[in-house]
Parts: sequence; C-alpha cells; structure tokens
Amino acid sequence: MASSLTKDSVTPGIPGSEKTFFGHPRGLATLFMTEMWERFSYYGMRALLPLYLVAPGGLGLSAGTATAIYSVYLSLVYLLTMPGGWFGDRVWGPRKTVGIAGGVIMLGHLTLALPTSGTFYAGLGLVAIGSGLLKANISTMVGQLYDGPDDPRRDGGFTVFYMGINLGAFVAPLTIGTIGENVNWHLGFALAAVGMAVGVAQFLIGSRHLAAHSSVVPKPLSAAEKSTTLRKAAFWAVVAVVFYAIVGFSGHYTLNWILVPLTLLGVIIPIMVLTRIKRDRSLDRAEQSKMSAYIWFFVAAAVFWMIYDQGGSTLSIFADSSAENTVAGWEFPVSWYQSVNPVIIMALAPVFASLWLALARRGKEPSTIVKFSFGLVLVGASFFLFLAPLAIADGGHKAAALWLVAIYFVQTCGELLLSPVGLSVTTKMAPVKYASQMMGVWFLAVTAGDATTGLLSIAGVDLNKTGIVALEATLAVVAGVAVWMYRKRVKALMGDVR
Repeated sequence: MASSLTKDSVTPGIPGSEKTFFGHPRGLATLFMTEMWERFSYYGMRALLPLYLVAPGGLGLSAGTATAIYSVYLSLVYLLTMPGGWFGDRVWGPRKTVGIAGGVIMLGHLTLALPTSGTFYAGLGLVAIGSGLLKANISTMVGQLYDGPDDPRRDGGFTVFYMGINLGAFVAPLTIGTIGENVNWHLGFALAAVGMAVGVAQFLIGSRHLAAHSSVVPKPLSAAEKSTTLRKAAFWAVVAVVFYAIVGFSGHYTLNWILVPLTLLGVIIPIMVLTRIKRDRSLDRAEQSKMSAYIWFFVAAAVFWMIYDQGGSTLSIFADSSAENTVAGWEFPVSWYQSVNPVIIMALAPVFASLWLALARRGKEPSTIVKFSFGLVLVGASFFLFLAPLAIADGGHKAAALWLVAIYFVQTCGELLLSPVGLSVTTKMAPVKYASQMMGVWFLAVTAGDATTGLLSIAGVDLNKTGIVALEATLAVVAGVAVWMYRKRVKALMGDVR
C-alpha cells in the first residue's frame, strides 16, 4: 500500500496536524509500516516453521512434535501480551517498549538463521518475547493518535492499521517462504530479520510523528515495587536454572521438559486470570454479570482458535506430504498456502462490514452471540471439509490444492465473524477496574486454544487422522449450536451490551 501524505485540516494538537496519512494523523503511517514489517517477519517465519521442523534438511522431527512446538510457540506469543502490556504501562511506556520489542524480534530471527538446533529454540523464544511486547503496545499508540474515543477518524484509523497487518501477512509467505523452501531454510529466517530491521529503522525515524504521551509511562513502578519485582524475577530465574541444570546433568532432559510446562501454563494461566477477575468482590453486580457472559465468549473463542491455528501446522504438514501443490502444472511452495487467509481477509472484510451496516439499517443485524455461534460452526465445517482430502490421501492419492484453499476460505469467513466481534465485545464488557487488561485476556483465549493443541500433540494424538479431525469439527459445531441455544441467557447476562 503506497503512502499518501496530503495537506489537510485536522484537530489542532493532534500529531500530524499539518500532513495526514489517508486523512489520518501522520503517525499512523509510522505505526502502519512498523506493524506491516513486524507481521512480514512473523508470518514469514511462521509459514516456514512447521515445514522446517519436519524437513530432512531441517530438524527432521515427527509431525506430532512439530505441531506441539508450533502450537506452544503461538500460545507463548499471545500469553506474553499480558506482561508486554504491563511493561508498557509500568516500566518503559508504549513507545520505548515497541522499539525494544522490534530489536528483540530482529535478534530472534537472526538467531533462528544460525544452523544449530540449540540456537533455533533460543531464537523462537526471543521472537515470542518480542512479539508479546510489541503486540500489546502498538495498538495503544494507534489509539493515542486520536482526540479521544469520540474522534470520528478513530475506527477508520484502526481499519487502515489492520490492513497493514494483512498486507505484511500476505507478502511474507510468498517471499520468505519461497526463499526458505527453495533456497535455504536459514536464509529465509535471515530475510525475516531484515524485514524487522526495516520496520525498526522506520519506527525510529518516524517516531517524531507519534503522540507525545506515547513516551509516558502511565503508571510507573515505585522504588519499592521495582525492588519487589526484581527480587521475585531473580528468584524464579534461579529456580528455573537450577531445575533444568539438574535435569540436564542427570541425563533425563528431553524436549518435553520444556514443552509440557509451557503448554500447561497456556491452559492454567487463562483459567487463573478469569477466575481472579470473576471472584473480585470489588466488581459491582452488573460487572459480575457481564464477566459471566464473557466466559461464554472466551471458551467459544478458545475452541475456535484451537482449530483455526492448525491451518499453519496440521494443514501445512498435510499439504507438504499429501497434497498436489500445483496450479496448471506449476508447482508452488507449500508455505504459499499461508497467504490465502490474509488475501481473503483483505477482500472480504469490507464486504462483511458493508453487510452488517446494511442489515443494521433494516434492524436485522445478527447479535454478537449469533455471530460467534456462526463463526464456530464455520470453523467446524472447515474441518469436516478437511475429511475429503484426508480420505483422498488415505486412498494413496495426492489431494488437489483447491481442497486446502477451500478449507482456508471457510476458516477465514469464520474468523471475520468471530475475531472483530470478540475484540469489540471485550472492550465493551470489561469491568472498569480491568479496562486496560481485558485485551490481554482476550488474547489468552488464543493461548488456551493453541496450548490445548500442543497438549494433544505431546500426548501422541495424530491430528491428521480422520477420527480426530472429525471429533474436533464436531466439537466446534456443538459449541456453536450451544452458544446459539443459550443466546437469550447470555444476552441477559450481558446487560446493556449489544
């Protein structure tokens, strides 16, 4: 997307008041490009990850282990958005946190580019940490560009920003994926580092256009809090080092000593966070009721993401081994499938937005609950559709590429029903006390879903088997139907939220 800077008259005192980016504060161009390059590096590496893990020229792992690693990595990215938001609020401020996060992500990709397994896992950890820090704070800075929540340009600004995400996600598999698969795996990871380096450079150059208060730490830690936090962090770091040193030197260490605790944390922490908020006695009756309703949405979202995110692992590994990845006789890299989702989103998001507006004018727009239930049914339907190429492969044949494209298409339609609505309902139903934390709680639904996939893989469940795929599909459809059947009860709990 080309930059469009024009003279315009906008609200005084807002960053970029002399020049605008598509009619928005000029700082949006900086954040748009930062997010685009970060998503370029993230989705490019993610497209390569499961293929590299199973490839004979890569780590040569089993499909189950590769899926477990991939799922744990995704769950960590979203789990770390909560401490990432905490750093932005209490330690560095959003702007400094994003700058540091970009550097950590770039270092992580460079570490992935080194041809050893030990550094590879360290690189994954660095990318996950950096992504958690950045994801939690960059959206905050987009909001800070505008004159409060009632600024008429605000929603449009987030839409432009969202396009940056999908533009980066679309281009990444086509470039990083092609080089990684066809030239050299580690060169592909290095290209992801180059992309993030460009993002960091333009962020630092363009940061003068951001809101001044993006550099402010909203709730800085007191000296006592800093001391307590450092002591606790040091204690748990020493515990982890001593524990893994004992396991390693005793000769009992395997990859599961890392994977199992991380997957369990991915399930346990979301439960603990929701329980803590729900049991907070300082919340009034209306807030308690809304949190009861929100748990329905949270569980439904976890089921959705458990299936949806297998598009990058289970489906990708299937395509690598059992699909005819050709168009008109021309073979394309398996990683290109990961560009299907963002291009469909860019094509259909305006269509869905227009549809909701048209239905709203007639008083027929589906409620949040109904949209959620349809999203779940669609992601379940995508895995029922997956049964067809699985049957073809079981018969000893290669499944056509269009089967996989159709699966991604159905999943993306489900995402457009559930994901934007989930973000919106999270902000609307958040208790005042937890307003700044609830977006992190929403991301924990992704963590829980991906961690569940990881646990299944670690337990030896073959996610490419017909019975398991059918079971997951049935689970999603049943969950969608259950949400729809109890829609009146959930609507009552939501109070004034619609």
